[in-house]
Amino acid sequence: MRHTRAMSVSTQDEAHLRDAIAEAQEARDAGNHPFGAVLVTRAGRVIRAGNTVVTDRDPTGHAETNLVRLAARELEREELRHSTLYTSTEPCAMCAGAIYWAGIGRVVFALSEQGLIEIVSAVSDEPVLDVPSREVFARGGDTVAVAGPALEAEASAVHAGFWG
Repeated sequence: MRHTRAMSVSTQDEAHLRDAIAEAQEARDAGNHPFGAVLVTRAGRVIRAGNTVVTDRDPTGHAETNLVRLAARELEREELRHSTLYTSTEPCAMCAGAIYWAGIGRVVFALSEQGLIEIVSAVSDEPVLDVPSREVFARGGDTVAVAGPALEAEASAVHAGFWG
């Protein structure tokens, strides 16, 4: 078993995280859960996706899984390996699995899973999975670099008043 490599978050990473947070706000404005994700290739190509759980009536319509589906259709596997997926909230176990299977090489997240659990558990009975993405990635046979949390206050703001 290999382990994920921890990485720091740069100012460029923060800019992309803010884009992911904006995607989360767009998802919320459309009636979905407030989660967003952005994939950036080594060449600078950007692919975006938001959560569609409610509007598509699909419990797997998380921002990251939606983004993985789009990116896998549009990019070669080698491009995915050298891409970074930015997400407004740490990927859940399902999304981390999708990211792993797609071969995406790096993940940067804003709000931590524990931060989300604290927000959601305080105001609702919405189910949560307490499985950190680093743990999921570490179980795989490949290395995924992970950075985060970062910009947690900005990322948690999009959840304000949603889960009650």
